[in-house]
Amino acid sequence: MRGGPLRIGAEYIGGLSSFVVWAPFSGSVSLKTDGTEYPMEKDDLGYWKVTAEHVSPGATYLYHLDGSLERPDPASSFQPYGVHGASQVVDHAYPWHDGEWSGLPVKDMVIYELHVGTFSPEGTFGAVIERLDDLTALGVNAVELMPVAQCPGTRAWGYEGVYPFAVQGFYGGPHEFKKLVDACHERALAVILDVVYNHLGPEGNYLSDFGPYFSDRYRTPWGQAVNFDGPYSDEVRNFFIENALSWFERYHVDALRLDAIHGIFDQSATPFLAELAQAAGRFSAESGRLVSLVAESDLNDARVTKPFDACGLGMDGQWSDDFHHALHTLLTGEKAGYYADFGHVADLVTALREGFVYQGRYSAYRKRRHGNATAGMPAEKFIVFCQNHDQVGNRKTGERLATLVSFEALKLAAGVLLTAPYVPLLFMGEEYGEDNPFLYFVDHLDPELARAVREGRRKEFKAFGWVGDVPDPGAADTFTASKIEWEKRFRGTGKILCDYYRRLLSLRREVECLASGNGRMEVHGLEAEKLVVARRWQGDSAVFWLCNLDGAPKRFSAPLPEGGWIKVLDSRDKMWGGPGGTLPDRLDGAAGADLSIGGYGFALFIADTQGTGSWQ
Repeated sequence: MRGGPLRIGAEYIGGLSSFVVWAPFSGSVSLKTDGTEYPMEKDDLGYWKVTAEHVSPGATYLYHLDGSLERPDPASSFQPYGVHGASQVVDHAYPWHDGEWSGLPVKDMVIYELHVGTFSPEGTFGAVIERLDDLTALGVNAVELMPVAQCPGTRAWGYEGVYPFAVQGFYGGPHEFKKLVDACHERALAVILDVVYNHLGPEGNYLSDFGPYFSDRYRTPWGQAVNFDGPYSDEVRNFFIENALSWFERYHVDALRLDAIHGIFDQSATPFLAELAQAAGRFSAESGRLVSLVAESDLNDARVTKPFDACGLGMDGQWSDDFHHALHTLLTGEKAGYYADFGHVADLVTALREGFVYQGRYSAYRKRRHGNATAGMPAEKFIVFCQNHDQVGNRKTGERLATLVSFEALKLAAGVLLTAPYVPLLFMGEEYGEDNPFLYFVDHLDPELARAVREGRRKEFKAFGWVGDVPDPGAADTFTASKIEWEKRFRGTGKILCDYYRRLLSLRREVECLASGNGRMEVHGLEAEKLVVARRWQGDSAVFWLCNLDGAPKRFSAPLPEGGWIKVLDSRDKMWGGPGGTLPDRLDGAAGADLSIGGYGFALFIADTQGTGSWQ
């Protein structure tokens, strides 16, 4: 056993297989495998243990509880026969090629989120590897995978997982996942894995047969709350901390994205998330490889990323839905549901300046004040996006931004996203304007559960006023329709948009003040004109950009930053599939300017620090 949290599950080392399972209330537990039953011994904390000589990788096993129940291992590494079948012993030895890889800080990431099953026709880890070179050529340096833990059936988003340690067999299983991570590191791509610690799915969830993993003190929208602060919660915490460490240690994952932490209910003086952050920090220090934690939260709570000694949770970053909502409402005009709180240029200005729009102000959607202040919170702690799996997939028909706005507006959105001072995230296919939907899909084997999911989705959309049929999450066609078409990036407007993203990302790398969190930023908005002007600078590196959030052209007079400014990108230029830009190639800040910018135009200027009239 290593120091720190107790190793659980099956571990094969040196010809021996050891098994550890927590079942504090059971009077007897035994291991059943290949027709043999091995009695297990219980320690003072309720862990049952046994070491078996003749149980090798590939062997399947179950735990026999109190002579009556046979259940798979809650910490199973692989479920070859699905959520109701036996677990399988896995040899986690792997010939890694990433010895020179030491990790990547979240602040330096450009993230590409993907769903393994819909990222390719094959829907496997191996098929993702085939596209990694295109991603590095695009300019991203981190791949974020939606959950890969074992779910029912053969297709799912992944948030219905019931075996947090087990890698989905239909994606390729544990060995193929390691090959993907290894391939990413060989290309200097970090790997972020989405994990779900706020709930477990309903089908195949046998944790309650082992111990008090769940609590009746709280309710979540997804099912029973996990017991993070009640009696016996120390060992529940251990289960999930061990899970995080297993992804870091066994699979060399660089960061975990923690799903919906607002669904983790915990009144402890030392919250579970802070304890998890401390464990990750110890792992980084002991292994010499940086690992990180990123939180999804709808609380707008700056404490999420503050260090524990400053009364925070110690996360390395958190998603900012406010940035998405502010930009989305201005481009689409949508005002239903949570979009009712947005729709003003001032909201986007605040999002660009401060990360959160709602920092204690009243939310009409929530019918209460929402959020707290971000003062002093580094910009590099925010992960921002124009699209992600939630914002696309939780629409009635899964429409991507490419089907909601014009081509010019798509380019504007990319410009704002990739020049913001935050960590940017792209959702698979966004870079070439993928217009296939990304729908919610699941494959429950229980017909009653499948019916409940269908009905639940219909109720969810009432707040948005979306009418009509909702695609059946359980239908195979819903999954198939969500697959992206990679070839679009090589032709027509898809190629133009992909090249445009590539150009923006190259500028982000090459211009010092454009990196996440670098330097200072000023942002100004003209509400009536729907214009935004921003300036970023660090030392001698400086840029300013302007955008027109309206489809009609605008002429305006504006004071410019001092000095000469060279236009390095104009989204309306013909080379980017636009009608032609109207902004000059060079501006002189001393003289001011009477400028004209076309509908949904975005333009980026760089300071001419050498006085040469050209950049580079």
